[in-house]
Amino acid sequence: MDPAMQEKNALTGSPRAAARMEALTGWAAEAVARGHAVPSHSDLEKVALANSAGTDGINQESVEPWATTIAWLLKQTSFGVKAAHAHLPEELYAPAGWVPTLPDLPAPELQEPPVKTVSAAPTEEEAPGVESPSQQPASGPKTPKWETTARSEVMAAVKKFSGPLQSLVDRDANEGDTRLLITDMLCEGLGYDKFTDLTTEFRVKQDFADYGVRIDKQLVAFIEVKRVSQKLNERHLRQVQMYAVNEGVEWMVLTNGRVWQAYHLTGGLPVIVNLALEIDLLGPESLESKAEALFFLHREALKRRRIDELWKHRAATAPEALLGIILSETVIAAIRKEVKRGTGISTTPEAIADVIREGVVDSKLLAKHLLKR
Repeated sequence: MDPAMQEKNALTGSPRAAARMEALTGWAAEAVARGHAVPSHSDLEKVALANSAGTDGINQESVEPWATTIAWLLKQTSFGVKAAHAHLPEELYAPAGWVPTLPDLPAPELQEPPVKTVSAAPTEEEAPGVESPSQQPASGPKTPKWETTARSEVMAAVKKFSGPLQSLVDRDANEGDTRLLITDMLCEGLGYDKFTDLTTEFRVKQDFADYGVRIDKQLVAFIEVKRVSQKLNERHLRQVQMYAVNEGVEWMVLTNGRVWQAYHLTGGLPVIVNLALEIDLLGPESLESKAEALFFLHREALKRRRIDELWKHRAATAPEALLGIILSETVIAAIRKEVKRGTGISTTPEAIADVIREGVVDSKLLAKHLLKR
């Protein structure tokens, strides 16, 4: 059978591969309409079948500029997102390294430089300590209007709700009262529309999540609320994690109004959960620090996936991740060499690893590391 026909049959026979192909071709059509070159239809079929852009037989020269975009589409599809290309962030519609072409502008008219006269005293423009426009440093990249607006809304909310939040803590308010304040914060401070973006008591099988969060009609997160005096714990995380796994959602938020925690869930066996951020709105940090952290949960920031770098950094530097690096052959070999250099004692890699496991590392951390192997 013709290889192309085999690939087509394989796509038809696999609903997941077909969903990936739908997302890839939808994105490619839009990218072409914007004037960009994209991988061939045949290469996209190979990517859809392999669920990877790094599979053999693909023209990497055409795929590499779009690696981030393709990875995003494949990941969203793996979570069960339908027509993932419809939710693609705007910045991923351009290949890596692409710079928009600026329109030709008329050349400025050349003028004779003004004749500078010498005076006994410096003019106001020449006064010491005052920089002329040519001496002032160039401004950095302009902040997008949506971000300026979002940050302003978050800062205003942090200031406005600090008092009412403290009142809830002082009177040990129940979960219902806590939820009322959180709804106001979500709508006034974080940009969500209570009618289109938030669904209370979101049904997940035989249970209900406190909030299901939709952005452009796509379910993107669950929020679980506890009473303001209740300390958030792993049991609460497992509860919202169950909702996220069942619905194929990658973001989970736990909050008691005072403390906000955002977790990222990576699907697989087992699933991987990483804490992306944690904020105590009544903590000792400055208002600016609190608003900076809470900004990443604003609707517009979440829509544009600004929180991704936070959870990737947390995942890369998590204790269990660092433990895996410490116990790697390369690091163990370096430690063994340093022990020999400093003490003159020769030992084995196995002996060093055993000491790290038994005497250096916390037993709970070691158990987590072993479970992930």
